Amino acid sequence: MGSALAGFGFSLGLIVAIGAQNAFVLRQGLRREHVGPVVAICAAADATLMSAGIAGLGVVVAGAPAVLTVVRWAGAAFLLGYAVLAARRALRPAALTPLDHPPATLLACLAFTFLNPHVYLDTVVLLGTVAHQHQDRWAFGAGAAAASLLWFTALGFGARRLAPLLARPAAWRVVDAAIAVVMAALAVSLVSA
Repeated sequence: MGSALAGFGFSLGLIVAIGAQNAFVLRQGLRREHVGPVVAICAAADATLMSAGIAGLGVVVAGAPAVLTVVRWAGAAFLLGYAVLAARRALRPAALTPLDHPPATLLACLAFTFLNPHVYLDTVVLLGTVAHQHQDRWAFGAGAAAASLLWFTALGFGARRLAPLLARPAAWRVVDAAIAVVMAALAVSLVSA
């Protein structure tokens, strides 16, 4: 039980930081678009990548710097593109009217999940390494996966409570401007690392 609780806490510490995937889940939750599938994709991807790291893939990935470089540049390009889209939305904000905008696709969710180099470093390399320091590494992983599921569920489904506040275009201007800044900063951090 101790390993599971340690995994839960460790995972929450990694996941709660605002990043590309969290911003996407929050936006989908606010717009009430594909929230269940988005939460399921994010949590399942985390559980799968955590399992791969615990099984030993982290050692292999850490030994292949060329793969990390390709993922880093692809992720930076994707994040920068999303930052531009968010900045454009911030310049022309609208109220929270999901039917007026085309819905984001589940492919976008997959891209935010798998084109993000931080997800590999956090789940496969870092979490996989820390799990091996615990008596029951798989219990650690189960606790970490539970934290991921809890976080994405709370973020996606809890966001709708903010919908009345975000019914005004000015509020969306702030949200989209913040998303644009976070995405651009993450893109720059990826290529400058």
